[in-house]
Amino acid sequence: MLISLINELNLIDYINRGGTIVYILIGLNIIGFSIMLWKFLIIMIAKLRKEAIAQKIVNQLENNDRKYEEKTIQNALNKYLNGLESGLNTVKIIASISPLLGLLGTVVGVLNSFDAISKSGLGDPAIFSTGISVALITTVAGLIVSIPHYIGYNYLVGFIDNIEHKIEERVISKL
Repeated sequence: MLISLINELNLIDYINRGGTIVYILIGLNIIGFSIMLWKFLIIMIAKLRKEAIAQKIVNQLENNDRKYEEKTIQNALNKYLNGLESGLNTVKIIASISPLLGLLGTVVGVLNSFDAISKSGLGDPAIFSTGISVALITTVAGLIVSIPHYIGYNYLVGFIDNIEHKIEERVISKL
């Protein structure tokens, strides 16, 4: 029984039945997870080096002979943090458009079902079920891509906010 269930749930068959939209979602998934993994590694390194980063910002401020105003400190900190945040907008966009691509696949699948019904009639349920299958597969694929990207984006932004506060505290304490 279990073996027959595994054979019926062949992932490649589902991907092929989902069509072009599922392939696009897989590509977006690979891009998004690559960015999230890269950013996670960079953020972990930044978290370990926050003392050195704070000292670097202090040195930049002292070398420029600027007053240690909060705005100046924040500008120096933002310059550093922009590097940590780069690429995360792509992850956010992937999280946002994946369900829309799934919905597009749903609409295309249902449209194909109604086209098949209008040409052949309701005599054969398999004609209708093929389009509905495409609709459901693309919807699921869109959600499978979207949910982890949304969670990953928020998790990484939270890490960056935490690092920002820690570095800001250390910079202010050194000045």
